[in-house]
Amino acid sequence: MVGETLIRALCAAVAAIGFGAVSNPCRRSFAVIGLLAAAGYALRYVLMQGAGIDIATATLLASMLIGFGSLWLGKVIHSPMTTLYIPALLPMVPGMYAYKAVFSIILFMQNLSDPVQAAVHLNAFFLNVIVTVSVILCMTVGASLPMFLFARRAISLTRGRKKPGA
Repeated sequence: MVGETLIRALCAAVAAIGFGAVSNPCRRSFAVIGLLAAAGYALRYVLMQGAGIDIATATLLASMLIGFGSLWLGKVIHSPMTTLYIPALLPMVPGMYAYKAVFSIILFMQNLSDPVQAAVHLNAFFLNVIVTVSVILCMTVGASLPMFLFARRAISLTRGRKKPGA
């Protein structure tokens, strides 16, 4: 399980760095984004596979790790939290559940004449939507929690510094 966890963490880090590059952060942010994504994704994977915790709870705990890590590491590298935690969270978006929800609603519409099959696809739609929304909500709450708990410190990462060239 350790090898697979490391491979998944590495893939999450690469994806997060790619997502982070879109917003053009400073160069020192890339390593931190990768580290946060790898740590968060690995924690979620270990909690789900090793401890048997559901995806929403595991995502909440992993996103809290990313949020608190971005607060601490943002202070170290003088970078705003959002620059670090938003790209680090993106590899944990439950894309497969969202895809299955859309696919289920398409199958539901194609099977309107067969009530049994339509009910199966409608049930699958709601199951996948609930998982998708729950996981995204847990990601949001977990990553935002440090900003609410340590508001003064979070704001100090972006306020009161001179802009380059000013």
